[in-house]
Amino acid sequence: MKHFYKMLLAALFVGGAAQAQTIKKDTVQLDSVIIKEARSKHLPDQSGTYLFAGKKTNVIYADPGKANLSGNVGRTLFALVPGVNVWEMDGAGLQINIGTRGTDMHRSIETNMRQNGYNTNSDVFGYPENHYNTPFQAIGEVQYVRGSAALQFGDQFGGMVNFKIKDPDTTKAFGLESEQTAGSNRFFNTYNAIGGKVGKISYYAYFDARSGNGWRPDAAFNYHAYYANIKYQFNSKGSISFQFSRSDYVQQIAGGLTDAQFEANSRQSTRFRNFFNPVINIPALIFNYNFSKNTRLEVTSHLLRGQRNSVQFIAASNVKDTVNKTLLTYNPRQVDRDYYDSFTTEARLRSDYSLDGKLKSSLSAGLRYSNSQTNRRQKGVGTTGTDFDLGLVKDYGIDIYAQTRNYALFAENLFRITSKLSFTPGARMEFINSSLTGAVNNRTLDLNYHKQRNYPLFGAGLQYQATNTTQFYGNISQAYRPYLYAAVTPADQLTQVDANMKDSRGYDIDLGYRGRIKQVFSFDVNAFYVRYNDRAGTLTVQDAGGTNHLYLTNVGDAVAKGIEAYTEVSLLRSLDPQAGGDLKLFNTLAYTHGRYVAGAINLSGVNKSLVGNQIEGTPTWTNRTGLTYISGAVTSTMLFSYVGKNYSDANNTLSNPTGATGIVPAYKLLDFAFNYRFLQKYHVNFNLNNVGNVKYFTRRINMYPGPGILPGDGRSFVIGFGVKL
Repeated sequence: MKHFYKMLLAALFVGGAAQAQTIKKDTVQLDSVIIKEARSKHLPDQSGTYLFAGKKTNVIYADPGKANLSGNVGRTLFALVPGVNVWEMDGAGLQINIGTRGTDMHRSIETNMRQNGYNTNSDVFGYPENHYNTPFQAIGEVQYVRGSAALQFGDQFGGMVNFKIKDPDTTKAFGLESEQTAGSNRFFNTYNAIGGKVGKISYYAYFDARSGNGWRPDAAFNYHAYYANIKYQFNSKGSISFQFSRSDYVQQIAGGLTDAQFEANSRQSTRFRNFFNPVINIPALIFNYNFSKNTRLEVTSHLLRGQRNSVQFIAASNVKDTVNKTLLTYNPRQVDRDYYDSFTTEARLRSDYSLDGKLKSSLSAGLRYSNSQTNRRQKGVGTTGTDFDLGLVKDYGIDIYAQTRNYALFAENLFRITSKLSFTPGARMEFINSSLTGAVNNRTLDLNYHKQRNYPLFGAGLQYQATNTTQFYGNISQAYRPYLYAAVTPADQLTQVDANMKDSRGYDIDLGYRGRIKQVFSFDVNAFYVRYNDRAGTLTVQDAGGTNHLYLTNVGDAVAKGIEAYTEVSLLRSLDPQAGGDLKLFNTLAYTHGRYVAGAINLSGVNKSLVGNQIEGTPTWTNRTGLTYISGAVTSTMLFSYVGKNYSDANNTLSNPTGATGIVPAYKLLDFAFNYRFLQKYHVNFNLNNVGNVKYFTRRINMYPGPGILPGDGRSFVIGFGVKL
């Protein structure tokens, strides 16, 4: 509770210091269908207290006629963003796993994940995996700032993704939204939301529940999500919002497969006693105040308190989980539990000004404070049972306490040099103080690790407005990834860790051209270059007995460079601009040449160079092509996805008996979405995923929930009925 009071006092202090002033508001009523199809595909130069000029950005709108929202199918939501590689851990949509330009997609670990502007990563500097899950049906839009152009948010190589939850309909005191969806493999999802405005108070809240058996046996899941947002507009210039979010689920893990098992039957299960259970709670306070039409302030304080729990029989995928003939029971399972407790406050101020009395420039500056604590308890000896049971028969082999205090100062200035040309330099200063204490049973001494890091990061962007609707943009920014203390103590039995690991540094460059031609053609084409020094990754090594092990270390220096291109053409409106409907053809293409340019591994006393090896988890080609039909109440999309071959380790290992490393073959998928609105308040939708029932997988894994190959779901469908009152 003490953190909650800090949040409240910080917001009230700022509110008490504010002074009143009237701001005029204009309301324009436009046709909803036209708005829906004419919305920008990239972020504006300025939005709230943020500056986006000169940056590579994307805006995604959650549309049931274009994506499977009830099933949280990531490849359909991010279809309009070139180069996004999605790890499909399961067909339940319980995790968002995305990577781009050579970054790791495992629980979006190298991406600054946010909801309504605040972080949802479990521990940004120590264990930045994203265990929180937002139901796609609740999303108003997704803001994606690519690469390290996101210096105003953080230093992650993967950039920033912000899920903005829907706003209430403020024209009514009470509104209701409800959708019930059922599908194959006993899938069921219920999404229910209320919202409205009464006097100075507006509100929006939802409850979402999702359950099913899963496509594979022993893959059942039960998921819940809750959210409430109460906003008080205390005068014409200021507001304060209290928000609370929660997601939790229990998922049965069917286990990883070897290559032979996958080829024989990709739908088989190798585990039935493995379970995963994250619980994340995020209360937040958001304070906004407009001192004048040129100066605005935003203060966001939030807590992240939760757990990550698992109980598993951990062994290679070719080891069966059977009754132990000596014990006459199943073998004991391993219990791992994390406890997260983080408090963060970010304050941002944007001020618009003019140097010559004509052109308006903008300064955006702020500071961040966070205190993150993680108690990691792993390798506990659990029961021999078969259900979800976190009970112990022998204490944890790993019990560590990690804490990170972070202070950051950041500033960007948008200088308008001419009416068409702008320059936006920026800087971020990070202060990180990390400590790690505790006991590990395979160490002779208990852990006692302390490290302080202070480092500056710089960036700059250029933008030139070529025409009223097109612009050139370019950006260069530095990036940084601290050595994660979570890697000190791997819970799986397959990975060894380099004791001398260090932080990773690098930079990101973008140069592109974007815009639209009339209402017919939209495009965004850019070249990028990412330098990633001392990249953390895994190598496959052999011990003296010839057994393969995975070795986590600073693999070497890597470079990812290439082209990303988004194009969309309106086929019907190009022939008839006044056409009531349209047939849109879009394509997102990414070519990523990701290679190691320095690094080596010692195998049996011989140094083997990694130079020229492909960056793991980085396909050279990613392409998604879609055809969307829009006519009155109907929206429907057929989406074709192609993801090229990639490797699961820096060695570019071709195969491994356990399936934990090796080639991830290229795959092609078809997805279909359909939505029909009728009687103004009702709609039905239908989604058919993996139409061709393609046998594929998106990743191999050496830890939870593997090890081995995790097959993608075969053909599946959902049908939903909704009402909005």
